[in-house]
Amino acid sequence: MSKNIVITGTSRGIGYELVKLFAKQGHQVLALSRNDGPVKALKLKNVKAFCFDLGDAEAYLKVQDYITEHWQHVDALINNAGHVLNKPFEKTTVSDFEEVYRTNVFGMAELTRVLIPYMAKNSHVVTMSSMGGVQGSMKFPGLAAYSSSKAAVITLTELLAEEYKDSGISFNVLALGAVQTEMLEEAFPGYKAPITPEEIAEYIVDFSLKGQKFYNGKLLQVSNSTP
Repeated sequence: MSKNIVITGTSRGIGYELVKLFAKQGHQVLALSRNDGPVKALKLKNVKAFCFDLGDAEAYLKVQDYITEHWQHVDALINNAGHVLNKPFEKTTVSDFEEVYRTNVFGMAELTRVLIPYMAKNSHVVTMSSMGGVQGSMKFPGLAAYSSSKAAVITLTELLAEEYKDSGISFNVLALGAVQTEMLEEAFPGYKAPITPEEIAEYIVDFSLKGQKFYNGKLLQVSNSTP
């Protein structure tokens, strides 16, 4: 059965691959990204791409209007958009923190809030976090803003699962290890990750469609590295 899927951060990397996989399976996809060109170039009939900035209040109204007119309900929201900053803490300003949190935390929270009224039992909100945001995991210098923002969405997911537990909507968060995306290359030039965007996207698609049967308010560490 076809599902209605909303995905953020779809212009490249994991989000781009998610769009292609969901569309191939016959699902309806709303692809949200500041750059809607790559998805529009795919010319997939069951995909609608919006130019969407998580920091723009008007953008959320556009999403609401589209869903109200065309879908009426949302089966899954994948909060995939992310902003990474690799910068020594002593040089990381309040503005730097605000920029990272605006996308990784505030944007994720606002889009989730806006879409919850369109969700019902068995709907699934899946948020991408990072192993760097997991308490007790290996940490890396320069990622104070990024990793702390990814820790924030883990706790936020737990809180939402509790607050909406009677609704039947599930909220889960995936803490990803290193994936060979453009964002990783920009933050850590020359680093080679063991997982491709295509590989992790396959996992996320399956989890988004089925994971709510088994998990709610849970953090899943999707990483093959130790510790």
